[in-house]
Amino acid sequence: MAQTLQQIGADGETLVASYLQGQGVTIIARNWRIKEGEIDLVARDGAILIFVEVKSRSNSKFGHPLEAITPAKAFRLQRLALAWIATHDQWGADYRIDCAAVHFRQGLKPEVEYRAGVL
Repeated sequence: MAQTLQQIGADGETLVASYLQGQGVTIIARNWRIKEGEIDLVARDGAILIFVEVKSRSNSKFGHPLEAITPAKAFRLQRLALAWIATHDQWGADYRIDCAAVHFRQGLKPEVEYRAGVL
């Protein structure tokens, strides 16, 4: 049975969260939303806040997952990160915005491609 786009996205976020936890990173929020948009994962690596955009694909029909992060999306992610910082009174905290691509291929183990500090 084929997964829905929402299931693929949720499964991708779970895989990336597990990947980060395996690196010693603490996940502090998932799917944080305000009217302007959503941050998939908010994490902390020591004193650094990490905002993670996760893009998952079950095939390459629409290109590499990270190609879906347009300049407009990148700008929105920056605004959302600052909104999270303001909402959680974390002014002055060091932060970065990371991206992760999750490739789901039938019959193969999912692959996580992680890029730190790209936005």
